[in-house]
Amino acid sequence: MKTIDSIPITKISRASKLVSTGAKVGVNYIKYYGDKMVNSKEDAKERLNQNNAEDIYDSLKKLKGSALKVAQMLSMEKSILPQAYVEKFSLSQFSVPPLSPPLVIKTFKKYFGKHPEDLFDTFNATSVNAASIGQVHLAEKDGKKFAVKIQYPGVAESIASDLALVKPIAIKMFNIKGKDSDKYFKEVENKLTEETNYLLEIDQSKAVVEACEHIPHLKFPNYYEELSSERIITMDYMKGVHLSEFVSHNTDEALSTQLGQALWDFYMFQIHKLRKVHADPHPGNFLISDEGDLIALDFGCMKEIPDDFYIPYFELAKKENIENPEAFKQKLYELEILRSDDTADEVAFFTDMFHELLSLFTQPFHSEVFNFSDPEFFNRVGEMGQRYSKSTELRNMNGNRGSKHFIYINRTFFGLYNLMFDLKAKNIKINNFTNY
Repeated sequence: MKTIDSIPITKISRASKLVSTGAKVGVNYIKYYGDKMVNSKEDAKERLNQNNAEDIYDSLKKLKGSALKVAQMLSMEKSILPQAYVEKFSLSQFSVPPLSPPLVIKTFKKYFGKHPEDLFDTFNATSVNAASIGQVHLAEKDGKKFAVKIQYPGVAESIASDLALVKPIAIKMFNIKGKDSDKYFKEVENKLTEETNYLLEIDQSKAVVEACEHIPHLKFPNYYEELSSERIITMDYMKGVHLSEFVSHNTDEALSTQLGQALWDFYMFQIHKLRKVHADPHPGNFLISDEGDLIALDFGCMKEIPDDFYIPYFELAKKENIENPEAFKQKLYELEILRSDDTADEVAFFTDMFHELLSLFTQPFHSEVFNFSDPEFFNRVGEMGQRYSKSTELRNMNGNRGSKHFIYINRTFFGLYNLMFDLKAKNIKINNFTNY
């Protein structure tokens, strides 16, 4: 794979990159208008989506950092984005061009004050895995293998300016109105800032490992503070294949269920017992070992769940509350889905919309055992998402609603459901985590 010798790190250079990408997208639309005159509108739109997705992703992968992280987050929203974007943006999970070896050495010395071979017996300056915020290198010391994650230059310093560039697009995409909408962008900015603090990530990782290592068929690396810094993390090298690669060839249903149960228990235990959750459940953060265990990596994005959100959120998942109109509406107000300044039309529309969404999305919690391999359930989720994404009525409503905590909790559940479906996990015991 081609490597990168530099990353735009100044506000002006990053903005210029996005402006040039916008120009390419404009040219793609001109081509589209000509294309649909001689070909079917559907085929022309598909080519437009493919061209735009390629140009946008090509720009984001060179910027890396929070810009690429946004693409990674969007790739999990399979029911909202056209398939061309999902396929292209999903590459940001574990397949992006790495830094060149000379830039790696330079970056390591900047962050640690030493050459990597002053710390390790051997250090491979060619990356084995590159993602949105950092890339991973193999090293050895005293006969032991390590994975060393090095953060890209300028990532931490560019978060606020990157999000300022993305903000107008997000406001238009999700129809966000009102002066208090900044709370959503601040939530994302704070979480991305936390993800760039690798000392915090080490603390979070060790806490998760200690709390969850008893869950069967779940493994974690150990972390080493003495070989780490604020922008570098050293952990055990864990042998395994990415979850997405595993599911592409696995035919062992029992193994799928074993892994799915471990994944589900891991998340339910965190959410209900720890009230803090690994809010980045994409395939690049999980490996499958030769022994059939699930290996969980990368705890930079941890979301705390306060009681004033946790209680109404999971009360709203109960069937008896979904079927009780007054109780249901009360929980919508507690979660800021309904607002005191809503019109009668907005109250009626969003009450009906969320009743339909939650009646479907909470189905796994209404039974003791659930089959996550059922395509009908996921097709219905996808169809509903596509229907509301095209709703002109919804576009005319104020999209600024819902607690700021929804951003990462919903992201967690969307990602978890998608991973469970990818694994084709059957007969998952929903409350199995209570046994630990």
